[in-house]
Amino acid sequence: MQMTRETFDRLLSELQQQLLKLSSMVEGTIHLAVESLAKQDQDLAQQIIDADDQIDDLVRKIEADCIRVIALQQPLARDLRVVTTVLRIALDLERIADNASNIAEITIRIGKQPLIGQLEDIPKMAELAETMVRKSIKALVDRDAAAAKANCLQDERVDEIYRALLNETTDFVMGDADRAAVVQGINLLFVARFLERVADHATNIGERVIYLVTGRNEHY
Repeated sequence: MQMTRETFDRLLSELQQQLLKLSSMVEGTIHLAVESLAKQDQDLAQQIIDADDQIDDLVRKIEADCIRVIALQQPLARDLRVVTTVLRIALDLERIADNASNIAEITIRIGKQPLIGQLEDIPKMAELAETMVRKSIKALVDRDAAAAKANCLQDERVDEIYRALLNETTDFVMGDADRAAVVQGINLLFVARFLERVADHATNIGERVIYLVTGRNEHY
């Protein structure tokens, strides 16, 4: 029985280490995706798109390992909560990476066309969203429900910037801008939307940490 417990604990530790590796990879893609846009670096954007396959591979491995642990170890309720939390967080991280890849695709789409603005708000959104992802994972490692909740509440700051950008872009599109500028403005609004979704997924991760620690489903 002790050996079985030791085996389970080892597998669980490996799962969590894989999740930390995944979160590090994903966090980096957010930063680099916005950097590729700001610098109009299409080579960097393509690297991010290509790296998404590696992230997907790791997510599939985590998913397979989670299923294997559940099938072979038959974990008790508390342990099962850990395994399912790891799996659901991995899927959120995969979605975050998808959004970073989407931003990189817009970088390629815009190409070398002069940017219509200084992109002050988009990097600000990216920094907030990236920080939320990092802090949600730290809350997981620390099993800190209070920190997870505080981090979830930061989502409103990201939403505020997004709403401001939406209003600003709407005014721009309805104004006298030429077609190319309008199309770029809409693409940049998509970037903001992708970052808003990143923050939403970081919030999901925080909620899953709260569930893991307390057993309560809370939504922010």
